[in-house]
Amino acid sequence: MGLDALAGADTIILPGCAEATGPIPAEVLDALRRAAANGTRIASVCSGAFVLAATGLLDGHRATTHWSGAATLAELHPAIDVDPDVLYVDNGQLLTSAGAAAGLDLCLHLIRRDYGSVVAADAARLSVMPLEREGGQAQFIVHDLPPAARGSILEPVLRWMDDNSAKDLILKDIAAHAGMSTRTLNRRFREQTGATPLRWLNRARIRQAQYLLESTSHTIDWVAVQVGFGSPTAFRDSFKRIVGVSPNAYRAAFHPPRR
Repeated sequence: MGLDALAGADTIILPGCAEATGPIPAEVLDALRRAAANGTRIASVCSGAFVLAATGLLDGHRATTHWSGAATLAELHPAIDVDPDVLYVDNGQLLTSAGAAAGLDLCLHLIRRDYGSVVAADAARLSVMPLEREGGQAQFIVHDLPPAARGSILEPVLRWMDDNSAKDLILKDIAAHAGMSTRTLNRRFREQTGATPLRWLNRARIRQAQYLLESTSHTIDWVAVQVGFGSPTAFRDSFKRIVGVSPNAYRAAFHPPRR
């Protein structure tokens, strides 16, 4: 059928591609632009967003792709508002989704848009998946701690903070270990990591909490204490803000079931 088939399509879905930043034939881009001009709905799955972005149709719009490629998409196409935390984005005629599984979330969303929630719920049951998943793709992102430059005076401080993140550290403790005033410490951290010392420490604690939630069956309150949060409520709030879902939801998704 070839590209001529796109002219008569109601919806075009662009699948992910092995080389997201590879060259795209001009005739493919032209066919997609013509289809969009005729009112055709276009959706992308995973790295398919790079193809849609190359048409220019996403300029000025919010979009997403797999979290591992979000920074590259934003760099190559600065006119697009790339959101790496969501499962999909619906702009009406143009839609984008995160990874392959998020493509199923997007398809269920399209079914619900076109045929209603009852039909979408039936499709979800047939696909053995929920109609809506809790949270976005932020829960799947590996949250690396902001590094300092190699050889920086902060390198040993960051290692010490990571090793002692479960302790009740305050800014004065960190400054004393670094041999700096709190003002100098804050300035050096912002210059070299883009974060404050306490925000960096908070992320280190959340990373440790993710490991414990994945590998143990201890209570959420126990995890909160182990990683250095004095208050379970503060832990839950910080965890959801950074990871995108509650600790309980994260454990349900990533803790292996008991045999």
